[in-house]
Amino acid sequence: MGDKNENNSKKRTSSKQVVAMGGVILLAAMYLITLVVAIFDQNSSGRLFQACLVGTIAIPLLIWVYIWMYGKLQGRHTMADLDLGGNVPKDSQSSGD
Repeated sequence: MGDKNENNSKKRTSSKQVVAMGGVILLAAMYLITLVVAIFDQNSSGRLFQACLVGTIAIPLLIWVYIWMYGKLQGRHTMADLDLGGNVPKDSQSSGD
């Protein structure tokens, strides 16, 4: 009986968390590889640094788009939604005010 409670109390990892963690790992690996290449190989380090700068912008942007689209397809409010003020979906707001 205690095993069921332990399994239910464990936090499930959502696909959004997996994608976000993958982005963090990808960015960290990219920075580390760029640093190592800059220390040992001076010829291609400039080009790799440029790719690192582009990735610094592109990877979080792609993660944001994924989270936003996931929320839209699931019909849920996510942190990627552009409405800064409210958590109330449009359907539950009263229009008679």
